[in-house]
Amino acid sequence: MAVPPDKLNCIEETQDKLGNLGRTRLFGLLSTGELKSVKIGRRRFVPDSAIAAYIQQLKNQADQ
Repeated sequence: MAVPPDKLNCIEETQDKLGNLGRTRLFGLLSTGELKSVKIGRRRFVPDSAIAAYIQQLKNQADQ
């Protein structure tokens, strides 16, 4: 059975999903590689799985 592909979120959708994260902070996370993204043409998208992985990473850091 094929695994359905991740939804790709535009920058604004990603900001909303991360609690209204600022645009500058979001691009900082993308440039350091803390948050994975894909580039299609000139636009950048963040898969749902990358958002979930980033949130899990934050939870793990908070638990330590």
